[in-house]
Amino acid sequence: MLTPLDIQNKEFKKGFRGYKEDEVDEFLDEIMIHYEKLYKENAELKDKIEKAYQQVEQYKGLEETLKNTLVVAQNTAEEVKGAASKKSQLIIEEAEIQAREIIKKANRDVDDVRNQYEEVKKQMEIFKTRYKTLLQSQLETLIDTTAELQEG
Repeated sequence: MLTPLDIQNKEFKKGFRGYKEDEVDEFLDEIMIHYEKLYKENAELKDKIEKAYQQVEQYKGLEETLKNTLVVAQNTAEEVKGAASKKSQLIIEEAEIQAREIIKKANRDVDDVRNQYEEVKKQMEIFKTRYKTLLQSQLETLIDTTAELQEG
């Protein structure tokens, strides 16, 4: 690759009827100045391209990290959702079991109250029958006693 210093140090051989040396030197100086400017711009652009490339690589790495983080977050969300679903299902099942137990107990309590009612009703009938029998017996005794007193 040709450098600005190469242009500046270039020497031409002198020949018969050659170009004017001052004009050639002046033109070479002008070329060297423009070439040096382009050479520096080219170097700066190469640096910028390298920095841009490094940034792109950095962004690619960041993008990959974000993708991985998103995947982990999605998996975690799915796991949490699944665990919550299982837990809610267990809570529902436990509530249903407790509800069935409560209903069974309530039915047993109703049966117990019915049985107690029937027993009290039965005892009341027995009491009424005995009381009636007692009253009839007392009435008969009273009638017999009254009849004996009137006869005698």
